[in-house]
Amino acid sequence: MANKDLRDWIAAIDAVGELKVIKGAEPKEEIGGIVDIYMRKMGNPAVLFDEIPGYPKGTRVLANILTSVPRINVALGIPAKSTDMELVQWWRKYMGNAPSIPPKEVNGGPLMENVMEGDAVDLNKIPTPVWHEHDGGPFIGTACLVIMKDPDSGWINYGAYRVQVHGPKTASVMISPGKHGRILMNKYHDKGEPCPVAVVVGVHPAMFMLSGLEIPYGKSEFEAAGGIFGEAVETIRMPKTGMPVPANAEIAFEGYIYPNDVIQEGPLGEWTGYYAGGSRPEPAIRIETMMHRNDPILLGAIPAVPPNDNTFYLGTYRCGAVWNQLEAAGVPEVKGVWAHEAGGSRFWLTISIKTLYGGHAKQAGMIAAHCHAGAYCNRWTIVVDDDIDPTNIDDVIWAMSTRVDTREDIDIIEGGWSSALDPMCYDGDTDRRNGRVIIDATKPFRRKDTFPIVARSSKALDARIMEKWAKDLPGA
Repeated sequence: MANKDLRDWIAAIDAVGELKVIKGAEPKEEIGGIVDIYMRKMGNPAVLFDEIPGYPKGTRVLANILTSVPRINVALGIPAKSTDMELVQWWRKYMGNAPSIPPKEVNGGPLMENVMEGDAVDLNKIPTPVWHEHDGGPFIGTACLVIMKDPDSGWINYGAYRVQVHGPKTASVMISPGKHGRILMNKYHDKGEPCPVAVVVGVHPAMFMLSGLEIPYGKSEFEAAGGIFGEAVETIRMPKTGMPVPANAEIAFEGYIYPNDVIQEGPLGEWTGYYAGGSRPEPAIRIETMMHRNDPILLGAIPAVPPNDNTFYLGTYRCGAVWNQLEAAGVPEVKGVWAHEAGGSRFWLTISIKTLYGGHAKQAGMIAAHCHAGAYCNRWTIVVDDDIDPTNIDDVIWAMSTRVDTREDIDIIEGGWSSALDPMCYDGDTDRRNGRVIIDATKPFRRKDTFPIVARSSKALDARIMEKWAKDLPGA
């Protein structure tokens, strides 16, 4: 039997009360509509849709997968009750010494329980939802692995790019310029050759998370996944392209992207909360083989108005990366970093520091807003004192309201690194830059010792009250 899979994770989150099963929802409106409501109610469970009208019982859709820290913790193999900041620290440690175990090719696995080739291929057999009301069609690839091979080095890369269904044997893939998948596809097309590709749309969420992270060019995400699992990912080769796919995946298909073969794609409501990307011609995948397990599960991680299924895991990873890069740049006494979900975990960063010298807060803010992990799509960077919990937006807004002198504590920087998905990038493809604001919401360093005392119980008093009155306090 192949190693950890999506069904293991489903059982694990069910055991900690993080799963809801809904029966009878149809995929054209209801599944996406239900998921949209769940994603806007932070802390709600993952949702498994079963008994979908028009499809065999057992053919399921799982969504709202990673909109809670406990479910991310379970996916990464750490205690479900670990806090937000403990998860950030896990990512910091992981990035500092990322373990790597190469994948292991095996002769078969559950994915091969149903194999279709040629005219037998039919993507429409999978209940792929129209996730948003104004989407251009069903998107089978949201929590997916798009797998490609470097024609020169043999390096295997996978990334999460959106994949739309256009017919039984045709899909499209949208890959932004500069992404690894786009670079590899162009290598084939520059030679006048079709690009082989495999798409997997049901895997253990740890593998999906890695597909959205900044794994270095030339390193395989399969190796990184093995490091998280503590064992090699077992793979099989797709019969036409030879692309390796997880042997215990739920659904996979393979085919070729031919030079200049495009199809009108989108729109899809994106992680910024808008249809800013629009609809345009994108590369077509001409499918030759499709495989799926018995009772397959389509996995969805839906971009939408934040918070959404990308903001939590990307945010905690990004916080760890920004924290590491602040320390690498020589910024001392960083106490916390948080990328707020309402900003898509990119537009808003909060940095908590213990100020040691005049200019310390501005130094931290400037570096956080422009370091590699913090620069993309950043708009607001707020620096707060170490008595402020950066994960608590009420604390942060209180600090902004009471510790900011607007005459000297706000800096506006023009020409930052952004994206065509940013609705404030007016020129789209021609100029993907934005403006950003850096706010020093720390107590003025020159008045640090004379600043008014905070009207809040001390940690020592909180501890004494909790010990004596725990049964009568909120959450008891």
